[in-house]
Amino acid sequence: MQRILKIIIVETDPSRAALIEESLAHAGQYELLTITDMSRLTAAIADHNPDIILIDLDNPSRDSLEELRLASAPLERPVALFVDQSDANLTKLAIEAGVSAYVVDGLRADRLKPIIDAAVARFTMFRQMRNELATTKRALEERKVIDRAKGLLMKARGIDEQAAYDLLRRAAMDQGRKVYDVAEALVTTAGLLS
Repeated sequence: MQRILKIIIVETDPSRAALIEESLAHAGQYELLTITDMSRLTAAIADHNPDIILIDLDNPSRDSLEELRLASAPLERPVALFVDQSDANLTKLAIEAGVSAYVVDGLRADRLKPIIDAAVARFTMFRQMRNELATTKRALEERKVIDRAKGLLMKARGIDEQAAYDLLRRAAMDQGRKVYDVAEALVTTAGLLS
């Protein structure tokens, strides 16, 4: 059983908002909340925790994109932005703000479902890439600390790299800690003593 998506729609024109809601009703089952003022987006997100946000703007401005960035935390959920016209600078700002789908030529009912699907898929892909990048960066930082600790042990004890690593690993096992934690403590202590 598929979970019903919660969608916040930002639309200032009540007739267009009704059209969007009707189009979504025909496309599937969604829990919808429509707001007419971009400045209410932060509160609406906090209250409803949507799965996706659909925003229809005739002419996006830098201010509205900044409001979006601050309000919606686009890195936490997909955002589809529908605009009637755009330029390269606004497109770049929208992407930097974390918009998952930037659709020029406005919002059309027949395109809603595929755009929502694409925005969710793109958001999921980029979130996975961000998570993998963060994991890789953390592993590299841990590796640097372990290498520094091995260097300190090699110098202090006159041992080779493998013996230094074995010493760190043994200390970690004896203390019930990770090798990184033992290495970090050693590097920190050596920093205090120098």
